[in-house]
Amino acid sequence: MRNIHRRLSSMLAAAAIITTLPAAAQTTDYGKPGEPIKLTVGYVFATQEWSPVIQKAKGFWKKYLPAGSDVSFEASLVGLPIVGQMMAGTMHVGYLGDMPSIISTTKRDVGDIRIAAVTSTSQQLCNVLLVRKDAPDFKSADEAIRWLDGKIAATPHGSCADRFARAAFKKANVKTEKYFNWSTDQIIENFKSGKLDGAVLWEPIPTKLVADGVVKRVGSGVNFNEFEASFLIMRRDLMTTRPDILKAWLEAELDTQLFLADPKNADEIISIVEKEAPGYSKKALWTSLYGQYGAEVGGNPDRLTLDFIVSPKVNDLIKGTLPDGAVSDEAARQVLEGRKLSSPLATIKALPAGSFKE
Repeated sequence: MRNIHRRLSSMLAAAAIITTLPAAAQTTDYGKPGEPIKLTVGYVFATQEWSPVIQKAKGFWKKYLPAGSDVSFEASLVGLPIVGQMMAGTMHVGYLGDMPSIISTTKRDVGDIRIAAVTSTSQQLCNVLLVRKDAPDFKSADEAIRWLDGKIAATPHGSCADRFARAAFKKANVKTEKYFNWSTDQIIENFKSGKLDGAVLWEPIPTKLVADGVVKRVGSGVNFNEFEASFLIMRRDLMTTRPDILKAWLEAELDTQLFLADPKNADEIISIVEKEAPGYSKKALWTSLYGQYGAEVGGNPDRLTLDFIVSPKVNDLIKGTLPDGAVSDEAARQVLEGRKLSSPLATIKALPAGSFKE
């Protein structure tokens, strides 16, 4: 696994969205410890970040936050708008992929945001390499990515998918003719119209596009030894003025990850997620988390690992990219120790297609 320091500068350019924010961080009155609180939680709807979707449906936070507290959840297609809202003080907790999370910690003059916990790591959920449906049938991911040399590729810049795409292109010495910063909708439309040759996207989008016959899956981070991580980020002023809320939210997050880790909950998990994913079949959603793929297209037995804290593996991924103190997972470590648990909590394994029950 390689750290992403050398690629951070190019990703920061994608954070131009944030330049419309006020020049200084806002001050928020979160009340006194023990008092009810009102929180807004932002998240990207992505398979590796289903934790807040489960949290919203199961309401684990109600067990830990002060009575009378209120939590609203807001979904986004990509992570940087959530970063902007958190910096502006209109959002307090975020669930994001690695690049938006890293970017969020670098602009403390606008808003001080820290990494409070880890939701997951994976090599094949945010790192899915796709090509157009009429592309050749490749024997390997290496052959597929080399086919993209001189062709048109795209991904939402500043995302975990963007980080992987740049890393994979560099490792394969591929130089695309164009590498567009397109939204997921633009990518889908340009695949359909035949104007796009390749892209990297995050689950569950690739599973649906493959099932719909729009693209071919040809690789993942497995083929290029690239990991991605997802994080729980939080405003620093909330963490310091309301340590009771920080601990409470982490207790609820731990409950959520343990729920996700239990294979007996698979049917309920997919039923919960289906309510937030119009147009996605249960089979597509199930496959996006549990799907089993051949090694030639980036499959391996480990689909998703629930780390909870910044473990050595996660630290190796992000070291050199963060300002001092950006990782503030001390409370998460205390919560884990209080439950007599260790990281990782579990690894969700790939299952044969026959395991899915409609």
